[in-house]
Amino acid sequence: MHEMSIMRNVVDIVQEHAAGRPVRRLRLEVGLLSGVMPDALRFCFDMVARGTVLEGAVLEIVELPVRACCSACGEEEMLHEIRWQCSRCGGRLQWQGGDELAVKEMELA
Repeated sequence: MHEMSIMRNVVDIVQEHAAGRPVRRLRLEVGLLSGVMPDALRFCFDMVARGTVLEGAVLEIVELPVRACCSACGEEEMLHEIRWQCSRCGGRLQWQGGDELAVKEMELA
């Protein structure tokens, strides 16, 4: 499960920026195409945060869709699930974005 190592890195980054102050809330953005499973991140968070400035913090994960444009008709769609075909004409979709994984915000005590 690579989400465990990802969460370890996130906690390290947040601890560095928190400079010893307790973190109350952490917001991450995870794109649909990032290859990261938000539920697995949630599962790992409490274990990895134990004994750090993030212990007891609330983890919020915002799941980002993929912007897609049809190569045939030009229709633009926001995808909340992975698919290849345009819902309008059946043409091939070209994906744009959706691969983000970012610490978006942290609230300190």
